[in-house]
Amino acid sequence: MGLRERKKEKTRLAILDAALDLFLEQGYESTTVEQISGVVDVSPRTFFRYFTSKDDLVLWFHDHGEEIMLDTLASRPEDESPFTALMYALRAVLSDMEDSTPEESGRFLKLRRILDENPRLIGQSVARGAETERRLAELVAARRGADPDNDQLSHLIVAFAMCTLRVGFECPRRDGTLPEVTSRMAETIALAERSLRPGWDR
Repeated sequence: MGLRERKKEKTRLAILDAALDLFLEQGYESTTVEQISGVVDVSPRTFFRYFTSKDDLVLWFHDHGEEIMLDTLASRPEDESPFTALMYALRAVLSDMEDSTPEESGRFLKLRRILDENPRLIGQSVARGAETERRLAELVAARRGADPDNDQLSHLIVAFAMCTLRVGFECPRRDGTLPEVTSRMAETIALAERSLRPGWDR
């Protein structure tokens, strides 16, 4: 990053950290964009340069994870089976989480608490995940030489992969720490890989 990009990233993270702390202290619905901006000493207009809304801010992890998965999937060999390529994409997300700084780990755990305490946001998260699945299905269909609008198998391949991700994140919860989450994700990915017959996704 250049100096300008580093400054912008610093501001983005400051807004994100202020928002997460306020959401946990006084509740998501009770927190305004003006309050978040005030903590960081920026204007609401500046806030909206980085995030389109409070909901957009809460879903930052989806955006980051989707970027990793799409980039990884696009880089996999063309002759690799679609499900295997997707498993590499999930492992790339897992690797990114394992390499998190303490600050990044803290943000992730705060976000989980916020989602747990606000059922409406869980609905937003599910909807955002559906967008990611559609984009992944388009890439999988392209690898298979199929039309994503009509090829059910491409969508099923993605659904199985993303189901693996969801189970790894959520079931069963133990101590709630990031190492516990990443360990469970790795276990679930391995379980999915050995549970499916080779070649089923061709």
